[in-house]
Amino acid sequence: MVRSVFLLVVLLGTGLLSTGWATAQPLPRDTTQLVFTLTDLFTHVTLRHPVARQAGLLPERAQQEIRYARGLLDPSVSSKYYGKTLGSKDYFNTWDNTLKVPVWFGFDLKAGFERNVGTYVSQQVRTPESGLSYLGISVPLAQGLLIDERRAAIRQAQALAGLAEAERRGALNKLLLSAAKDYWEWSLSHQRLELLRYNAELAEVRFRAVRERVRQGDLAAIDSVEALTELQNRQAQLVQARVQWQNVTLLLSNYLWDEQNQPRELPPTSRPEALPAPAAWRSLPPDSVEALVNLASQIHPELAKSRAKLNQLGIERRLLSNKLLPKLSVDYNLLRTGQPFQPEGDMQWTNAYLTNNYKLGLSFQYPLLLRQERSKLQLNQLKRREAELSLQQDTREVQTTVRTVANDWEALREQLRVQEQVVENSQRLRNGEQIRFENGESSVFLLNSREASLVSARVKLAELQAKYAQVQATLRWAAGGSLE
Repeated sequence: MVRSVFLLVVLLGTGLLSTGWATAQPLPRDTTQLVFTLTDLFTHVTLRHPVARQAGLLPERAQQEIRYARGLLDPSVSSKYYGKTLGSKDYFNTWDNTLKVPVWFGFDLKAGFERNVGTYVSQQVRTPESGLSYLGISVPLAQGLLIDERRAAIRQAQALAGLAEAERRGALNKLLLSAAKDYWEWSLSHQRLELLRYNAELAEVRFRAVRERVRQGDLAAIDSVEALTELQNRQAQLVQARVQWQNVTLLLSNYLWDEQNQPRELPPTSRPEALPAPAAWRSLPPDSVEALVNLASQIHPELAKSRAKLNQLGIERRLLSNKLLPKLSVDYNLLRTGQPFQPEGDMQWTNAYLTNNYKLGLSFQYPLLLRQERSKLQLNQLKRREAELSLQQDTREVQTTVRTVANDWEALREQLRVQEQVVENSQRLRNGEQIRFENGESSVFLLNSREASLVSARVKLAELQAKYAQVQATLRWAAGGSLE
C-alpha cells in the first residue's frame, strides 16, 4: 500500500494523471513563443511570394495590351519631298505633308499641305506656286463601317483584361490553397509532436516509479523491462515526430519571402495556431451548397477565363462577318490655295466654294468567291462551339467539385464528433486501467496499451481537425472565392 501511494504521488506531482490530459490542447512549453497565424501566412504570400507577384503582373500586362491596341487610333504625321534638277533645269519639286486622325467610328480625318511644281510635273497633280492645303475625310460605306481591325483589336484587348484578372485570381487562389493546406499540416505536426512528447514524459515517470517498486520488491523485475521498452518506443516515436515537425516547418518556409525577393525561414520560436476546436465544427447552413454552386458558376476564375475567350471570339466573329461585305469607301478633300496658316484670300464656306474646290475619290473592291473570308468565319464558329462546350464541361466540374467538398465537410464534422467520443472513452479506459494498476489488478503492459490507444485516438482526432480546416479552405477555393 505504501508503494502504491508512492507511485500515485509521483504521477500526481507531474500532472500526468489528470483526467484532462486527453481533452485539453497541449500547449508549447515556452510561453514566449510567437504564434504565426494563417492570416500572417496569407499576408506574406499575397504581398511577397514570387508566384503572387507574377500573377499581379498579369493585369498590368493586359493594360499595356489595351494601350498598344489603342495606338491604332493615334494621329500620325507624314511628310514627303522629292526634287530633281539636271543641267540647271528644274524638272520637278513635290512636297506632301499630311496629318491623319483615325476616329473610333471607322472614318479618318485628314489635313495636309502639298506643293507640286516644276517643268515636268503632271497637270493632274500640279499645284499653285504657293501650294495647296486641304481638309478631308475618308469614310467606309460597307466593310469597316460597323467594325474594323482597329476597333476589334481594342475590344479584344479589353476582353483580355478580364482574362488576365481571372488568371491572376486563379493563380493566387491556387497558391493560397496550397499554403493553407501546408499550414494545417504544420499545425497537425506540432500537435502530434506535443502529444508524443507528453506521452514520452508519462512513460519516463512510470518507468522511474516501476523501477522503484521493483527495488522495493513490490513488482517483478520483468515489469521494469516492460516499462523501459515502452519508454524507448515512445522516445523513438518522439524523435520521428520531431524530424517531421522540422521538415514541415521547412516546407512552410518556402512560402516566405522578403521585400528584396530573398527567401526567409520561420523563426525557431514560431508556433501555429490551434487546430479547429469543437466550437468551430459547424454544419453548413441550409441551401448554402446551392448558393455556393451558383456563386461558383458566376465568379470562378476558370469559368471567367472561358467567358473572356468566348467574348474575344465573338468580337472576331463580328469582324469576320463584316469582311463578307464589299470594300466601298469615299474620300472627300476640301482644297484651299496657299499654306494652311497663310491662305490666299478669305475663305467663304458657301455652297459654291464647297462644290468647286474639292478632290473626290471612290473605291470599290469585292472578291467574287469569298473563300478565305468564309473559311475564316467557319473556323471562328468552330472555335466558338469548342469554347462553349468546354465552358459547359468546366461549369459542371466546378459545380460537382463544390458539392463534393461540401459532402466532405459534413462527413468530417460527423467524424470529428464520433472521434471526440472515442477520445473521451479512451481516456476513461486509461484512467480506469490506472486505478486497477494501482490496486494491483492490472499490469504495466495493459496500462501501456490503454495509453497507446488513447494517444492514437488523440492523433486521429488531430488529423481530422487538420483535414477539416483544409476542407474549409478547399470549399472557398472550389466556389471561386478569395482565400485572403
